Amino acid sequence: MITLEKVTMGRVVGKIELVNHVDAILAQTGALPSEKIRRVEIEAIVDTGASHLVISQAVADALGVPVIGQTSVRYADHHRASKNIVSDVEVHVLSRNGVFKAIVEPNREDVLLGAIVLEDMDFIVDCRTQTLVPRDPNGTLAIIE
Repeated sequence: MITLEKVTMGRVVGKIELVNHVDAILAQTGALPSEKIRRVEIEAIVDTGASHLVISQAVADALGVPVIGQTSVRYADHHRASKNIVSDVEVHVLSRNGVFKAIVEPNREDVLLGAIVLEDMDFIVDCRTQTLVPRDPNGTLAIIE
């Protein structure tokens, strides 16, 4: 199991696994040997101030995920830039997984897990212990109002 732990400066970080979702489907159908699934284990930072999953160009290339467009991004210092978006990135963390689009930040060395990923996988950041925890340990809980 891949876990996230507390580190300095109040950041929640740890190793996660990213998988090419199309490869995983092909392996399930028997069209691709499971050892051929493209996957990456990498350090991730939980960033509740970010909206999306953010990966490097090197990770996008290793996974072989397709570019599906571009988006404008705004950084913490308020400057803007245009970045590629890729699809079919399967995220595995704390025995949960989900499939997401990702923004490609070419020179990143880690991955950012933004609010959309956390919400979809039903995780919350426990501020007291500075850890990532499931809202419900028995499974994801969809909230509908």
